[in-house]
Amino acid sequence: MIRLDNGRLKVFQTRLAMGTYVTITVVSESRHRAEEAIGRAFEEMTRLIDIFNRYDSSTPLSVLNQQGYLTGPPAELTDVVTRAIEICKLSHGAFDITVKPIVDLFKNHGDDRRPAPDDIDETLTLVGSDKIELAVDRIGFQRAGMGMTLDGIAKGYIVDRISDVLVSHGVDNHLINAGGDIRARGARQDKRPWAVAIQDPQKKGNYPQVVRLTDGAVATSGSYEVYYDQQRILHHIIDPQIGTSPNHNVSVSVMSESVMQADALSTAVFVLRQTAGKRLIESMPNSSSLVIDSNLTQYRSDGWPSTHDEMS
Repeated sequence: MIRLDNGRLKVFQTRLAMGTYVTITVVSESRHRAEEAIGRAFEEMTRLIDIFNRYDSSTPLSVLNQQGYLTGPPAELTDVVTRAIEICKLSHGAFDITVKPIVDLFKNHGDDRRPAPDDIDETLTLVGSDKIELAVDRIGFQRAGMGMTLDGIAKGYIVDRISDVLVSHGVDNHLINAGGDIRARGARQDKRPWAVAIQDPQKKGNYPQVVRLTDGAVATSGSYEVYYDQQRILHHIIDPQIGTSPNHNVSVSVMSESVMQADALSTAVFVLRQTAGKRLIESMPNSSSLVIDSNLTQYRSDGWPSTHDEMS
C-alpha cells in the first residue's frame, strides 16, 4: 500500500494464476474498501478458473473434452464459447477454439522434429467451430477426438469479470494486468489515465510504445512466449486452416472495449495477413491494433494511437 499526497491510497496485490502473474492495482480513499474489493475479485478469478482450466480434469471444460459433450454447462462457459464462435466467424476461421488436437499433436510429438504433414492433415479433420453443438443445456462435439482450448479468450473474460467485481465493491479506479491481458478503469493516483506499456517482442524490458487508458482493454499475442520445438518454429498460436504456427508476425496488440474481445482478436490478427487483419480490426467497434511483423516493422490500424494518446 502507498499513501498518496491527495489523501487517497494506492493498493495492489499480485497472485500467480493462469500461468502468469495477475496484479490488481486500485486507487481508493479507503484501505478497507480497496482490500475487500481486491479479495473478492481474486475469489471470482479462482471460481472462474475452476470452470475454464483445461489442465484440471475436474473442470467443466475438461469434462467436455474428455466426454465429447457436457450437459448443464455453467452459464459462463456457454457465454465464452458463444462469443468464441462469433469471433471465429468474423475472422473467417483465424480464431478457433477447437485447435486443441493440433496443440496436443505439437506438444506430444517431442521437440526434435515437426509432426509429419499427413499427421497434421488428419488432425485438422477434428478442427472447426462449425462442429460444435451449442445449446442452453448442452455443449458437444460432432466428431470423436475433438477438443476445445479457451486459452485465447477465457483469460480475457476472467479479467473483465475481475474488473466488474471491483466496480461492484465501490472501486472504480483500477488496473488489472494478467500477463499482458490488461483492463483499466478510471484514473491512477494523479488522476491521469493509466499508462500501459507494449512489450518489445525481441528485447524484454524494452517497450516500443506506451498507451493510456481510462476505460478500455489491451491484450497482446506473441510468438515469443511458448515454443514446442527446439528450432522455435512451432509456437502456441496455431493457424486453424493449415495446422501450423504462422511466422509472418511476432507480436500483435489490440485495444478494445473488453479484454475478452481484445484477447481473441489479437490471436486472430496474429494469424491473418496484414490486410485481412487490419480489415477485421477496423470492422469491430472501438478496436484498434499494433502489429509487429517478422521484420520488426510496425503496422497501426485506424484508431491506434501514434504516440502516447489516451484511449477513453
